[in-house]
Amino acid sequence: MSKTDSIMALIEAGIKAEGLRQKAIANNVANLETPGYRRLDVKFEEVLAKSLESSGSVDLNEIEPQAYQPKRTPVKSNGNDVSLENEVGAMIKNSLRYKTYIQLLKKRYQQIELAMNVGR
Repeated sequence: MSKTDSIMALIEAGIKAEGLRQKAIANNVANLETPGYRRLDVKFEEVLAKSLESSGSVDLNEIEPQAYQPKRTPVKSNGNDVSLENEVGAMIKNSLRYKTYIQLLKKRYQQIELAMNVGR
């Protein structure tokens, strides 16, 4: 896999992860008062780091974000552990990460276009 392909695969995986994380956050907010509901989160950074640290070759197209229940947040009397304040904070961070990935993708395409137009 070329360096350009690797960068693009990383950016695409990041965009995919942030999209999944946004869905998880929306689901958490929608179930704010649902008895027994446990919040969802997405593992991406950990999965990416583990893949990159492995000694074998890494197929960046195979890196997939994973939805999971962290079960580390305080549980209310109804068995629900969703906090609106935490979800809003997570949504803001997620939006910033998503925008960053989009800007990186845009910059990468600009670099490719510039390289194609050199010498014309």
